Amino acid sequence: MRRLIAASAVCFSLLFLSVPVLHAADGTAAEAHALLDRAAAEVKADKAKALSEFTKGENGFKDRDLYVFCIGPDGKFAAHPNPKLNGTDAKALKDSNGKAFAVEMITVAQDGKVAEVDYLFPRPGTTTPVPKSSYVTKVSDLVCGVGYYK
Repeated sequence: MRRLIAASAVCFSLLFLSVPVLHAADGTAAEAHALLDRAAAEVKADKAKALSEFTKGENGFKDRDLYVFCIGPDGKFAAHPNPKLNGTDAKALKDSNGKAFAVEMITVAQDGKVAEVDYLFPRPGTTTPVPKSSYVTKVSDLVCGVGYYK
């Protein structure tokens, strides 16, 4: 009986102590902004190479829960590390409150300026939407962004 109680206590402790650690590894707003700045420079230098790196998450363009995505002039994802999203209509995406957040991203993005869009989106590996914010900018004919969880 003591072993069962001890084992339960250990499991309980690990469960509740690990939750903050998991979220402590999330990327920050400053890191997301810096990654977007790097991504914009990469697109300007070599657009095709940049889109390939963003899609594959190579060259540091995927870091923990931070990643670069780009939406083309047709409103479809030109680059996203989730292969299921590449080529799909970003404008059709809505959060759990019905907000068409990609439409807002496309609307507010401007060349040389960074805008921020708030919405709800599940953390990687989960299905429950939580507050997220993405920094977005227009680069060439693309809208590129990097989001972080709040």
